[in-house]
Amino acid sequence: MAGQERLRDYHRKRDFGRTGEPRGRAAEAGEEPRFVVQIHDASTLHFDFRLQVGDVLRSWSVPKGPSGDPHDKRLAVPTEDHPLEYEEFEGVIPKDEYGGGTVIVWDHGVYEPLSHDRKGRPVDFEESLEHGHARFRLKGSKLHGEYALTRFRGGGKDDGQDAAEEAWLLVKAGGKSRGPATPDPRRARSVSSGRTLAQVASHDGDDGEG
Repeated sequence: MAGQERLRDYHRKRDFGRTGEPRGRAAEAGEEPRFVVQIHDASTLHFDFRLQVGDVLRSWSVPKGPSGDPHDKRLAVPTEDHPLEYEEFEGVIPKDEYGGGTVIVWDHGVYEPLSHDRKGRPVDFEESLEHGHARFRLKGSKLHGEYALTRFRGGGKDDGQDAAEEAWLLVKAGGKSRGPATPDPRRARSVSSGRTLAQVASHDGDDGEG
């Protein structure tokens, strides 16, 4: 499916005359796919976990955020695909807009797909997500090592269910704890600007753009 078609829900939910979020122009993919973790202070304070799959960012809302502890199983609820340049978005979405609130980039980097079939053969990463289980190695400024996303409720996109009915788990995959514990989101700082949510809100909130 072409990127613009996959971004249909993203475009439908936003008034780009009011929000500073990117529209989703054509973006060149690098050699390694990208990931980003954003902290979003909207109607609920949560983390957004996004993985580049093809020419979009597949996205999940993770209320408690990712953890470097393999014992932590974090709920991850799918949201609409986002454009690749959303990796760089930081600012204030107007309160009357979809997702109104403050966004900072807590971590970003590249990832290595690690999904295999039962015979150990590599599996296309998007296909592994459609089947409900994908492994990958994060190479970020804060998050490092193997993680897995596993769907435990709902089905794939072809079964007629809304993505909001799906539920996944985001888990550090094996080994010892590595990387940071989930930060206090109100004290956490952006890996892009070094600012907190409060600092972004006070600086960018006047015009409602990032």
